[in-house]
Amino acid sequence: MANCLTFKKSNCKNCYKCIRHCPVKAIRFSANQAHIIGSECILCGRCFAVCPQNAKQIVDGTEKVKVLLQSGDPVVVSLAPSFVANYDGVGIENMRSALKKLGFYDAEETALGATMVKTEYERMLNEDGRDIIISSCCHSINLLIQKYFPSLLMYLADVMSPMQAHCADIKKRIPNAKTVFIGPCVAKKDEAELSEGIVDAVLTFEELTAWLKAERIQLIPEAKREEKSRARFFPTTGGILKTMTRKNPDYSYIALDGVENCMAALRDIEAGKIHKCFLELSACHGSCIGGPVMERHNQMSVKDYITVTNYAGTEDFPVEQPDTMELRKHFAYIDRQQVMPSEEEIRAALRQMGKIWPADELDCGSCGYNSCREKAIAIIQGKAEPSMCLPYLKNKAENFSDTIVRNTPNGLIVLNENLEVQQINAAARKIMNIRAESDVLGEHVERILDPAVFESVRKNLRSVHDLRVYLSEYKKYVEQTVVFDRDSRMFIGILRDVTDEEAEKERKEQISRQTVEVADRVVEKQMRIVQEIASLLGETAAETKIALTKLKESIVDE
Repeated sequence: MANCLTFKKSNCKNCYKCIRHCPVKAIRFSANQAHIIGSECILCGRCFAVCPQNAKQIVDGTEKVKVLLQSGDPVVVSLAPSFVANYDGVGIENMRSALKKLGFYDAEETALGATMVKTEYERMLNEDGRDIIISSCCHSINLLIQKYFPSLLMYLADVMSPMQAHCADIKKRIPNAKTVFIGPCVAKKDEAELSEGIVDAVLTFEELTAWLKAERIQLIPEAKREEKSRARFFPTTGGILKTMTRKNPDYSYIALDGVENCMAALRDIEAGKIHKCFLELSACHGSCIGGPVMERHNQMSVKDYITVTNYAGTEDFPVEQPDTMELRKHFAYIDRQQVMPSEEEIRAALRQMGKIWPADELDCGSCGYNSCREKAIAIIQGKAEPSMCLPYLKNKAENFSDTIVRNTPNGLIVLNENLEVQQINAAARKIMNIRAESDVLGEHVERILDPAVFESVRKNLRSVHDLRVYLSEYKKYVEQTVVFDRDSRMFIGILRDVTDEEAEKERKEQISRQTVEVADRVVEKQMRIVQEIASLLGETAAETKIALTKLKESIVDE
């Protein structure tokens, strides 16, 4: 399969929107990035159309076409009949004029090939005696059957698509012609690669629009209806059936659009519930006018339908019908290389996602898969990761945060904007002697705490940190922090019990006071002793002086 879709990894934001919308879940997630699984993809282009980050890109074929134009060979455009809706009523004549300015030899409507294909369908229904015939115009539906419903390949009409039939006819009529299909479809790029020289290149409407803009070529809205143009109905739901004139009364004719609806019909065929039926199946809702590269992405589907039907005539294009063998196309089974895991492996993967019991399997679809079991299979096949499960992540985050809240020694209290208690942990309940959480939930904070600090934060939107207060009602000292979370519009109060610290501080202060008092008493006593000693020393010195004086005098007298 051609690599028609690519990813810009930097733009992938883990939204899983592409896997939710992928009808066959052909997307693998690795390292938080989405990757298309080529062997499983049916190229419906839905992931391209729904990606909010434009992470999916269609491989541009403009340069390849410019090389064809430089070759010197006549390059002819096969223009999908949905063009009249995409380009706001611009008719084939004005489209041809604009395309010739780009260097193309000529431009024709793919509806010419559609006329050949529907005529072959009519012949098969009236002459071949087949039980069920499934239209083969939509390459995405062909890939769906080739990959996912191989037992129904016998019912897939072995007929070229209108694009292939028209391009083959162009090459038969114009010697050395090169053909370029332009339309709203991603899958046609892949079909062209498989056409073995029938279709040389494919452009989307977006690529053509960008090219015309770069060359400053303006399109003029003027669509003239021609009666012999009935196949212009083809890009609408039931468009093939509208063009059929030789309907076999033995058959039921049914038109379905959207891959999911088509898959439901294919399952009914597998179950043997459908017989003698012609099914027109289109992968896109609204058929081709709802294609992934219709530039308005189906926002004006009713208007587009009216535009197409008003442009279509009541009779067939005058074409030379090819021989049946010229329109023959073989469809082979395409192996998806997918191994179905065992029941034990599936249960193990479910346990990885926290799905221990059947009741845990919510099948919410947030991961993009239709069921937890389908997601588990994808994990085993390497397409998904356990972390893609939103309930699993939510429970994991909640359990982790609950563990922190339950085990932190600090009291936590959460209030809403009305200062009503939304959550309170065990540590906070212990500080405030609250028996159960339910006793205060929904109550105003003033019932259990002085609301002044919370009201101050609400008024000023400025957090308060480490405010030490005494809760007289509870005889506790706490260090209070109040934070306002702007995202959740919640107030978070953190209470750190510092009662023991305050008691220890007070005890130390008491010891200090006692020490000072003892020191004062010791100093006072020492001073008293010093004074007494000084007094005694003074008396002794005086007596000694007198004695010595007398001794001195007696010696002198002698």
